[in-house]
Amino acid sequence: MESQGAGQASELNAKSIEILGEADPEKYPLQPKKHSLEFLREIAHLRMRTNTFGAIFRVRHALAFAVHRYFNDKASSIFIRLSSRDLMLKVRVRHSKSPPLTLAILQKNTDGSVDFKQDFFERETNLTVSGQLEGELAAMALSEIYTFGPTFRAENSNTTRHLAEFWMIEPEMAFYDAEDNADLAEEFLKYLIQYALENCQEDLKFLESRLIEEESSKPTDQRSELNLLDKLKFVVDNEFVRITYTEAIDILRNSNPNKKKKFQYLIESWGADLQSEHERYLVEKHFKKPVILTDYPKEIKSFYMRQNEDGKTVAAMDILFPGIGEIIGGSQREERLDVLTARMDEMNIPKEEMWWFLDTRRFGSTPHAGFGLGFERMVQFVTGMGNIRDVIAFPRTPGNAEF
Repeated sequence: MESQGAGQASELNAKSIEILGEADPEKYPLQPKKHSLEFLREIAHLRMRTNTFGAIFRVRHALAFAVHRYFNDKASSIFIRLSSRDLMLKVRVRHSKSPPLTLAILQKNTDGSVDFKQDFFERETNLTVSGQLEGELAAMALSEIYTFGPTFRAENSNTTRHLAEFWMIEPEMAFYDAEDNADLAEEFLKYLIQYALENCQEDLKFLESRLIEEESSKPTDQRSELNLLDKLKFVVDNEFVRITYTEAIDILRNSNPNKKKKFQYLIESWGADLQSEHERYLVEKHFKKPVILTDYPKEIKSFYMRQNEDGKTVAAMDILFPGIGEIIGGSQREERLDVLTARMDEMNIPKEEMWWFLDTRRFGSTPHAGFGLGFERMVQFVTGMGNIRDVIAFPRTPGNAEF
């Protein structure tokens, strides 16, 4: 029936009640009061019963559906989903402060080396952080593919923007150059956000009201300039600014004319890696639009990125969003065998172990490109949550795999 109370559209007028799952109200962790997000992480198996996490996971579902719908329905292309997965078969180090945990510790050769013939795959097998290289192989045959699956981060990044286990979306496209890659990434991000705005309005308004309450308790100079819905529309309604890494460095170095300390990490020289505070300054203060940064120094990027004609930079890109910094990273891939092998030699990457990857250049290649979108970071942006651990059901982070 129609509700007479505030804040709800309908209510139940029960004639009888049958208790199906009894719980002791004195011991039940979720009491009828406001709980902190930190406390709810300690009971992650129950937190989805709260209004906040119900809203988050409905939005997450909608975004996951929108990913597949975008690639399936894209009129000008036929994207094939590739079920590529990372391998995580041997744990070498559990935590930076823990002793090594080698599963093959008793499997030794007579010279003391590990006998990998006793392992499941009969060789040393390590985890990787993406399915990109396998995606490239498929793109050379199928033209356009995408992966969407769990990945693992081996670094000890204990921040509000990183997880040890997360989901990654990685399209790889043959015949794409760096500009095509940026065009697709911008269109893709806008599509996902627009889908959420159209299909999750009630949940987004609820999350926005929660964030407004949180912001009101902060000092004025620490409050966000945009509410959640305004921030989402900010991305959808603006063309992304495109600048090179070199232009960004000039902007950042000239942003401090009075020599007052604006950044925690100062930009000392060309070639420095940008921090989140630099990325957010470009988006939120300087341009006031999402930014696509291109043409990074080759020394701070991966060996497989296509080298530009200047010999110093590669055709890489990062897309920067307000409040979160980098949300997408990608590049045009190096399709020239001689350039690729020379770069591998420079970086001491053993070509013998990458023979299968080099075969895709040796036996016919084409210009191609791709990017990666961390799904949890996308959900974090759309829901406005301050910690990425609150947008995945059971967060695994350095030193924590409780559930």
